[in-house]
Amino acid sequence: MMNSRRDTRNNRVALFDGIEEGGIRASSLYSSASSHEIDEHDNEQAMDGLQDRVSLLKRLSGDINEEVDNHNRMLDRMGDDMDSSRGILSGTMDKFKMVFETKSSRRMFSLVASFVVIFLIIYYLTR
Repeated sequence: MMNSRRDTRNNRVALFDGIEEGGIRASSLYSSASSHEIDEHDNEQAMDGLQDRVSLLKRLSGDINEEVDNHNRMLDRMGDDMDSSRGILSGTMDKFKMVFETKSSRRMFSLVASFVVIFLIIYYLTR
């Protein structure tokens, strides 16, 4: 009987020692594998987030590029319009110089001044 108890005890110790060692090894392998899987999952999520951000930045930069091109075209048209209006104004100023240099400059000045005064009076009355 004593012998059978020792055998049972030895078998039990051997049985539980193996399970504990295997359990420890398995749990450490499991935690290492699960931590690796968790890390991979986190990395995949981070990569997906980065891809979303990169695509958003790409769209934004494309929109900014399109907006800059539109503004450049608008500024070019505005510059052309300014050049043409500068030409018209210089022609008008040359005509005014010619008018004021003539002998009847006083009459012309009074005519222009009266038009301006009449225009201002009409403007303030209609306002």
